[in-house]
Amino acid sequence: MNPLGKSLKTWYDSPYVRRILWIGGVLIGLFILMNYVVLPLYVNHAGRVSVPAVIGIPKEEAAQKLEASGLIAVEADTRPDPQHPPGFVVQQNPPADAVVKEGRRVYLTLSGGEIEVPVPSLRGRSLRDARFALERHGLQLGLVGFDTSDTFPENTIIWQSVAPESRVSKGTAVNISVSQGRTRSMTRAPLLIGKTLGEAQTILEASGLRIGVITYQQSFDLVPNTVVDQYPRSGDPLGPGQAVDLFVVKTGRPAEEFEPPLE
Repeated sequence: MNPLGKSLKTWYDSPYVRRILWIGGVLIGLFILMNYVVLPLYVNHAGRVSVPAVIGIPKEEAAQKLEASGLIAVEADTRPDPQHPPGFVVQQNPPADAVVKEGRRVYLTLSGGEIEVPVPSLRGRSLRDARFALERHGLQLGLVGFDTSDTFPENTIIWQSVAPESRVSKGTAVNISVSQGRTRSMTRAPLLIGKTLGEAQTILEASGLRIGVITYQQSFDLVPNTVVDQYPRSGDPLGPGQAVDLFVVKTGRPAEEFEPPLE
């Protein structure tokens, strides 16, 4: 062994030197353990919180709940949502129960309420076009009424229950009224009782009316084919071409009123 190697061996074999090296190694190990293991675990554990659930509550209440957990509420977006009233939280990021650092921002998406759509103008359209226009806007055709009009042609829309360009919830039903054409002149039902069937027909035709259902009844006091009743009654208002039902005397006698032959 050369002199240098012999000197190092002698130095290393010294109890004092070995003790110093052992203490140094322990200190280095403790430093590494504390700096890279213990301290990060302590810092991360002390600064982390679980995100509370805030979906389905008003944004003010959600902000208070997050702040109580050491987090910051941030209003990120608003979207239509028929399930929640306007201003309620419908989505959060990070989600509930996620473990995050204290002071982390939690982004909230709020409900804007039900989807609202504009109501199209239906006046002057046909019933078919009105139905398609409502469906294209996400609306429904409601009750359909009919009325006379001197302005709108027959079978076109003259009225709608919701004004055009109004914004309503998607799926709303819109009632309409359809034109039956120009106002028709009304007439009164003539008195036909006591007239013959032929006379009644002539009177009705002269009034712009017509015979409806004829019901025959037997009578021994009146001449056959005599009108004994009518509906509508005399004086009732009728439209052009409306029918009047007649009750007319039938010829012959009831079989039960014939006397049986003598034996």
